[in-house]
Parts: sequence; structure tokens; C-alpha cells
Amino acid sequence: MEGIKNRKIGVLMGGMSREREISLRSGRAVLSALLELGYDAVGVDVGSNVAEEIKKTGMEVAFIALHGRYGEDGCIQGILEMMGIPYTGSGVTASAIAMDKRVTKMVLNACGIPTPRYMVIDERVEDIDMSPPLVVKPVDQGSTIGVSLIRRTEDLERAVKEARRYSGRVLVESYIEGRELTVSILNGRILPVVEIKPSGEIYDYTAKYTKGMTEFDVPAVLEGGIEDRVKEIALSAYRAIGCRGGVRVDMVLGKDGIPYVLEVNTVPGMTERSLFPMAASGAGMGYRELVEEILLDAGVNKS
Repeated sequence: MEGIKNRKIGVLMGGMSREREISLRSGRAVLSALLELGYDAVGVDVGSNVAEEIKKTGMEVAFIALHGRYGEDGCIQGILEMMGIPYTGSGVTASAIAMDKRVTKMVLNACGIPTPRYMVIDERVEDIDMSPPLVVKPVDQGSTIGVSLIRRTEDLERAVKEARRYSGRVLVESYIEGRELTVSILNGRILPVVEIKPSGEIYDYTAKYTKGMTEFDVPAVLEGGIEDRVKEIALSAYRAIGCRGGVRVDMVLGKDGIPYVLEVNTVPGMTERSLFPMAASGAGMGYRELVEEILLDAGVNKS
């Protein structure tokens, strides 16, 4: 700890993705916590000249609070590796895999980890051979941006068009009726499972960031055997992708009793309403303690 305590920490936030505002909120909260803990920390609003900005700050360790493209997809991780600066979270490869929902699905399927049936379309809606209900989403966005749940075939084209506003590739997956769960993993340690209870049918962008739109159970009320299985599958996904540090695995517990992995988030939100700090709180860990534990993993070699 003393080694990092005496080094300058740069909190990378903002960025150029559609999740910029959420990233700024995450980054500011992290920066405030680090300053309160006595770290020499500075915030960096990331733009296309990020390498130059990093050099100007003289940062020696990077705390990544960037969400979406250029922050979670391995780009910033690659820049930091080339500059020889340790950073929090997963490495280049794991970040790139987790950001691409298609590649994530391929890894999960190859490892026998349950995930809903899916297909990816580049152009023709007519190529979809799956029946509603379906979830339609951009392949490489976070925060449920561009996500739609459709129950009628005639709504498919509209949903695909909406997803294409954010990505050239669109993922269509079977909608699994069940309980929405998320499992936060901190440096390989599983935190309490959180159950998400949105007021609408899905936990979309509005439900995520509007106070009162969603209820949460921390910890989720699950039978012992089911809880163990949920945690086992989440940890298997974490390991299969090669994640490090703080990661959140989003899942749905189907009515068939099977926990299905939906997505793996390698830079989970750190705002006042984010699920990762909520899970940590359920384990008796305060926000500053959580931030520090994430930071202390930054010195670990990434691969």
C-alpha cells in the first residue's frame, strides 16, 4: 500500500463515449474518495489527446473510471501499457472481449457458461430467425443504451433501427423471463448478489439513472443452492474472460432455475446509485474502502 500511497494517481473520466456523463459522475466520486484518503490524486477528462494529458499530469498510476468505447474496450488500457503506467481493472484482452457482446457470448458458449441464445446482424433484419420475445441491443455499448425488448415481430425493425443509432452491429437475443441479478466481483472475491426490480419490464437507461424507478434487494433473497450456483457461474465468466480487479456480471435467473449471463462489465459504475458500490456496502465495505481496494490492484501485471 505504501508504494502506491506515495505515487501520483490520475483518475481517468469523461471520455468520448455516449456514457460520458455517467463516467464523469463515477470519476468525480472516485477522485473525492482518493483525496479524502490522503492520496495525491488528480482528475483527467479524457479526450483524443489523452496521452499528452497523461504526461502533463505526471501521473504514475491510473484509476480508470471511463465507461463505454475507448474506456472499457481495451483502447485506454493499451495506451497506458505503452506508457508503462499501471492501471486499475482488466487488461487489454479481457476489456476488448467483454465490451464486444458477440465475442463475450462466444467465450461463454465455448466454456459451457449459460447465456441466452443470440445472433448478430450487420445489415438485413430479414436474416433474424428467432421469435419474440427478444432483446435487441448494440453489440458494443453499455448502460443499456439503445436496448429494446420486443414482443411482436412487427416491432423488430424499429428496435434494430434504434440499436443501429449506436453501433453498426446489432445483437438479438432471446428474452429470458426471470429475476434480474448482478454479481460484483472484487479482485476475485464475490460480493453479495443484488436483485434488480425495475418498475418497467427491463432495467433500461431510464430505470438505471432515475431515482425511484427501480428497487434493489441487497443481498438478493435466494435459496442456498441457487445462490451458490449464481455465484459460481458469475465467477466462471470472470475467469473465462480473464478479468481482474472490480467487475460486475449481469445475469437473469430463469424460471427454469438456470442463471444466464447477459453481460460482463469490466469498469462498473461508481456513482452514488451504482450497483457495484451497493454490493460492496452489502458486504460492510464503505465507498472509500472500495475505491482503495480497487486501486491497490493497479500494480498487478495485466495480460
